[in-house]
Amino acid sequence: MATVTLPKGNPRTKLIITIAVGLALPVILFGAVLVLTTIAKPAPVQAFVQTVLGKDPATWPFTGLVYAVAAALLSFMILNFGAVIAATTIWWEMRVSSRMQSRIGYNRVGAGGFFQWIADAVKLLLKEDLIPADADQLMFRAAPYFVFAGFGLIFVALPFGEGVIAADLNVGIFYVVAVTALVVVGILLAGWSSNSKWALFGGMRSAAQVISYEIPAGISVMVPILMAGTLSMQGIIRAQGAWPWQWFVFTNPAALVAFVIFFVSQLAESNRPPFDLPEAESELVAGYLSEYSAFRYAIFFLVEFGNVWIMSAIAVTLFFGGWQVPGVTADMYEAARGAGALPAPAWWGLQVASMVVFAVKTMLVMNLVIWVRWTFPRIRVDQMMNLCWKYLVPGAFVTFVTTLLWQILVASVPVAATASGVALSVLTLVALVQMLRHARQAVEAGGDRVDLSNW
Repeated sequence: MATVTLPKGNPRTKLIITIAVGLALPVILFGAVLVLTTIAKPAPVQAFVQTVLGKDPATWPFTGLVYAVAAALLSFMILNFGAVIAATTIWWEMRVSSRMQSRIGYNRVGAGGFFQWIADAVKLLLKEDLIPADADQLMFRAAPYFVFAGFGLIFVALPFGEGVIAADLNVGIFYVVAVTALVVVGILLAGWSSNSKWALFGGMRSAAQVISYEIPAGISVMVPILMAGTLSMQGIIRAQGAWPWQWFVFTNPAALVAFVIFFVSQLAESNRPPFDLPEAESELVAGYLSEYSAFRYAIFFLVEFGNVWIMSAIAVTLFFGGWQVPGVTADMYEAARGAGALPAPAWWGLQVASMVVFAVKTMLVMNLVIWVRWTFPRIRVDQMMNLCWKYLVPGAFVTFVTTLLWQILVASVPVAATASGVALSVLTLVALVQMLRHARQAVEAGGDRVDLSNW
C-alpha cells in the first residue's frame, strides 16, 4: 500500500497567523471591555437615547430596554473574556510546565501549540454528553452552571482599569467573597447527583476544603480593607500608590504575611496543586467530575483555570496597587475625561495604560501560581486541614490585630508606612535577584537540554 505524506504548512505563515491571533485576542477583548464598561453607564446611555434616537430618556418607555441591551453586551464580552483567558492560561501553563520539566510540551497546533486550546474546545463541544442512568438528571445537568455562575459573577466587581469596571460596588470585596459560595454549591451538586461514591467523596472533600480555606482568606482580606477604609475594589486600589513602596503589601509588614496567607488559601479554594485533593487521580479518579463528559466537563476546567486569573487579579487589587500607573494621579484622570457624556481621547489613552499595568501585574502573579503548581507535590488530607486550622487561621487573626495596631502607629507617625514600604521593597528586590542568580547557576550546572527549535 502506498504511503501518502501530507505536506507540512509553511512555518513562517503559521508563526505570523499565531502571533496575529495571539495579539488580536487580548486587544479585542480588553478593547471591548473598555468601551462597553464606559458606554453602559447611565450618562452615556441617556445621551445616546436623547441625541441618536431623539427621545427623552426620562419619559421614553424603552429607555430601560436600552440599558438592558448595553448590560447584556457587556456581560457577553466579559464572559467571553473569562472563557478565553481560561483557555489561554491552559496553554501558558503547559508551556511553562514543560519548560520546567525539560520537555517541549504543546508544539503542534499553531506556533508553539498556541491553537491547542481551540482544538480542545472544539473537541469537547463535539463529544457526546453522557449522563449516568442512575444520576439525578436535573441536578447533574445544573451543577456545572452553578460553578460557572459563581465564576462569571465575580467579574462584575473586578476592576480592569481606572474606570474599567462593570459595577464599582461600595461592598465590592464582600460581593466577591459572597458569590464564590455558588462554586461550593455546584461542586456538592456534581458529586452528589452523580450517584458515584468516588464523585461523592470528591465533592465532600472539595466542599470541606473550600469552606475551610475561605476563613483564613476572608480574615486576610480584612487587612487591606482596614488600611483602605473601604470595601470598594476601586477604593482599595486608590488608597495605594503606583510605586512598589506605596503598595499595601510593603507599607505594612503584617500585610505581607496576609498576602501569603491569602495566596495559599486561594490556591486551596481553587483546588490548585498542591491542594488538588478533590481531584487526586490515585484516590478518587477525577473527584466530583468523574462522571462528566463533553461540554459540562469543559465548564469545570474552564472555571478552574479561569480562577487563576481571578485570584491573581484580586491579589493585585488588594495588595499590589491594582491599575495604578506611575506618575498619573486621580486629578489627571478627572481632567482628561472632559465634561461631555463620552470621555475625551486623552482619557481613553490613560485607561489603556491602566489596563496594561493591571494585566501585566496579574500575569506575573499568574506565573507564580503556575510555578507553585509544578514545584510542590500534592499534600495529604490531614496536612491540608492542619495547615488551615493550626497555622493559617491563627496567622490571619494575628495579621488582623497587628494591622489595627499598625494603623494607630501610622496615624501618629506617618513616616512609618513609607519606611516600611521602602525597606520591604528593597528586601524583596534583593531576594528576587538572589533567586534569579541561583536559578541561573542551577541551569548552568545541569545544562539546558531542551530543544526549543519547535517553539
